[in-house]
Amino acid sequence: MRLFILSAIAFFYNAAAFAQEKAITVQKTTDFAVTGDGSDNAWGTTAWHMITQRNSNELKNAGWYITENRLTIADIQYQTRFKILYSDKGIYCLYECQDSLITATIKEDFGDLFNEDVVEAFFWPDTAQVVYFEYELSPRNYELPLIIFNKNGNANGWLPFYYRGGRRTVHAVKLNTAGADKRFTWTAEFFIPYALLSSLNNMPPAKGSTWRANFYRIDYDREPVYSSWQLTRGSYHDPEKFGLLQFE
Repeated sequence: MRLFILSAIAFFYNAAAFAQEKAITVQKTTDFAVTGDGSDNAWGTTAWHMITQRNSNELKNAGWYITENRLTIADIQYQTRFKILYSDKGIYCLYECQDSLITATIKEDFGDLFNEDVVEAFFWPDTAQVVYFEYELSPRNYELPLIIFNKNGNANGWLPFYYRGGRRTVHAVKLNTAGADKRFTWTAEFFIPYALLSSLNNMPPAKGSTWRANFYRIDYDREPVYSSWQLTRGSYHDPEKFGLLQFE
């Protein structure tokens, strides 16, 4: 009986933790070419979702370690937004990032892209597992795909095995011309095949499936500025604070 009560408490605690999460209805599409600028008509069928720039106080209150010289939201205020679709073969994502300076010197895949300008997507298909997928793409079109094992906040990443053929992502980036205010946008578009995610449960998604997920950006004009769809505690690796994807 005591075990049942503790299990019930844990269940309702987790349900309450997830109750405040944002949700996205993910529409289905036929497969299309990834061009980097989101020009395919399929993107016109789904809405943009905002990624919010986080200020220092907000991050501190959420348990992040933020030094005094970190930027605040008033210093930059870049807009970031994203779209997501799914097909019978994989997941499509499109990011649009406002910027005035590209900080991206890494010129190789699988590098530490998170130390420079980058967009990121985390997918957690099965909350019973401590495993989820992380994908990073730089404005120079270099990528970092990782399988993450996160046990009690101890997150470790592994590069995908046999990463070729139908298991590889498809990705492209476009830098747009700056306006009179010296601001411009860069767009990042990528396709993640289910074949790459085959080690995860609840795969592939079907109508009615639900995943946990989060979407991020880091900008390094001077000091790192962190943006997220869902605010997390302490770092981006906080799956209990991910939002909800509901597949249509």
